[in-house]
Amino acid sequence: MVDLTKITSLTGWPEIRKNLEEVFLSTLQVPRYEQVELQIRVLEENEIHGLTRRQIVFSITDVELITAWVFIPEGREDCPGILCCHHETPNGKDEVAGLEGNARLAFAQHYAELGYVTLAIDVPTVCKRASNKREPYDTQAFYKENKNISFAGKMLADHRRALDVFSELKRVDPTRIGVIGHGLGGLNALLLAACDDRIQACVSSCGFTRFATDKNAGRWPDLEHLTLYPQIKKLASTGKFPFDWEHILALAAPTPVQIITSLSNALHDNPKSCQKAVTSAAKIYKLLGAPGAIDHFTHHDGHAVAPETIEVADEWFERWL
Repeated sequence: MVDLTKITSLTGWPEIRKNLEEVFLSTLQVPRYEQVELQIRVLEENEIHGLTRRQIVFSITDVELITAWVFIPEGREDCPGILCCHHETPNGKDEVAGLEGNARLAFAQHYAELGYVTLAIDVPTVCKRASNKREPYDTQAFYKENKNISFAGKMLADHRRALDVFSELKRVDPTRIGVIGHGLGGLNALLLAACDDRIQACVSSCGFTRFATDKNAGRWPDLEHLTLYPQIKKLASTGKFPFDWEHILALAAPTPVQIITSLSNALHDNPKSCQKAVTSAAKIYKLLGAPGAIDHFTHHDGHAVAPETIEVADEWFERWL
């Protein structure tokens, strides 16, 4: 495993980064989608609070479609866009759209009201992608049908495809795209920022702890039947991982990344290890001339989004998008 703290110059970093990215993508077993037309169709459209809310459907592959919520502020042009990743809720994208669940997690509606075009999709197994025979986030059937990809890799590929939708929305400035998520959504936001240059700002709340200190390495902590990456799960017993979260953060550099972590009643076993990951990755940000582009905000509100969390996220996007 590469020790980022021992990298003192950019000499060799491009090669190190390339190798890290290859290991990251192969370990996550990210599927490679063939390029197909999005074929976006509008299923419904409503006007709410000065916003246009659309439910759309678009193609992920030539055999797979996905629905999404899109929010467009009225009377604005060249808006920045934000992809809003939902947390570990059975309500999926409906929660970030403000239709179900926790109103504080209605990121898509919130940021649209602030002038951003927002987009939210379901991850597999929930909401429009749920199976009547399985509980939400039960990955047993997923792995029977998908031998060579991981659930985390699938979510990452789907979110990368969702970014293509922004390029088809006339009111979006494609050079100003952000991503936000809480919980499982926070994990997805970071994975996306690590491997897609279209992301220009990322906010991740309660999304991870380092594999080396994670008692649940390879799966999501409060959902025993949700295996995120089988290869990481296999390595958990050895304690030897090819990379850790500081390397994922370094892959995102110099993209501005705001990490938000709860220090009490936290979902993850060792949330303080997030600071170690941020500190290590910050070395790379500094070498790349962006020392202020990674930040770590901590709170004591447990696995929740508090008003101060929203304020931190708002300021981050206002600063970088």
